[in-house]
Amino acid sequence: MDFNMKKLASDAGIFFTRAVQFTEEKFGQAEKTELDAHFENLLARADSTKNWTERILRQTEVLLQPNPSARVEEFLYEKLDRKVPSRVTNGELLAQYMAEAASELGPSTPYGKTLIKVSEAEKRLGAAERDFIHTASLSFLTPLRNFLEGDWKTISKERRLLQNRRLDLDACKARLKKAKAAEAKATTVPDFQETRPRNYILSASASALWNDEVDKAEQELRVAQTEFDRQAEVTRLLLEGISSTHVNHLHCLHEFVKSQTTYYAQCYRHMLDLQKQLGRFPGTFVGTTEPASPPLSSTSPTTTAATMPVVPTGAVLAPPEEAALCLEEVAPPASGTRKARVLYDYEAADSSELALLADELITVYSLPGMDPDWLIGERGNKKGKVPVTYLELLS
Repeated sequence: MDFNMKKLASDAGIFFTRAVQFTEEKFGQAEKTELDAHFENLLARADSTKNWTERILRQTEVLLQPNPSARVEEFLYEKLDRKVPSRVTNGELLAQYMAEAASELGPSTPYGKTLIKVSEAEKRLGAAERDFIHTASLSFLTPLRNFLEGDWKTISKERRLLQNRRLDLDACKARLKKAKAAEAKATTVPDFQETRPRNYILSASASALWNDEVDKAEQELRVAQTEFDRQAEVTRLLLEGISSTHVNHLHCLHEFVKSQTTYYAQCYRHMLDLQKQLGRFPGTFVGTTEPASPPLSSTSPTTTAATMPVVPTGAVLAPPEEAALCLEEVAPPASGTRKARVLYDYEAADSSELALLADELITVYSLPGMDPDWLIGERGNKKGKVPVTYLELLS
């Protein structure tokens, strides 16, 4: 108990000394040991990294889960080390409502059939969104959160220790400065005419006491300087590790972009397939009330208009001169051909398009007047139009 009381008293004394030093520094009454410029730059970069990591983390969470109540619920589950329950996405919920509406309104009617087709597409979109949220959380959010809850807490702890060591060092410097000033004053030779001989003895005694105090202060200063230098080196190594953190976050950012690209490509493919399916439905209205496009060939306008199918709004329409052009007769340009890797399977909608298989290599090029979203693709002796979004241009 006696030992604990002594330790408590010692800790209280150290805390009081640091508080006095800190207060005097704030009022400009005490000198402060400044860190070198490189160390200050490391501290500033670490603080900036922490602040922007927090902002990016919070906004990414908003992107993946816009509902604040759901985010709070997920946060509580994580803090309690419990599994977050599976949540139905908005797309899946919309798909469920559409399927129920089609069942009640009549699945055999044009409206009911369209509702069923759209509900299936929305269900696939919801599943793609669920996969994207899961992948982005693991590959991007988790590393950022680990940095804030792990590495940054360690850095903050060592920085607080460094601050305490600096206060102790500056307090020792101030104590040594005062002791030397008192020693110099005590060793001043008194005037024989104004002092008694007895004061010589007192002056010598005081001088010896202050000399011991100076020696003690110098010893404490050396110890404080050693502890400060050691803690500064530990903190410096941790701060220089921020560069490795940036490299890790860069890799995570690439993974996030990759997962987001996959998600939006899947959404585009699902909606493109849905649009094609709706365009093939007899009696299905797709698009706005704009009049149909004029005939694409020189045949009779009446015959062409009677046989031309309804084209969905937003579908790719080839210019008249391109539609009338036979692809088999088109020769590739002398320069401008490129190799491309197919990202996803693609089913040709008509004979003018080229069916694609994922990961195959084809030759592509563009023709004057073509839609920029389409290219001419060649595979062996087969040739046809291919969508740009399904390709990765290599050279």
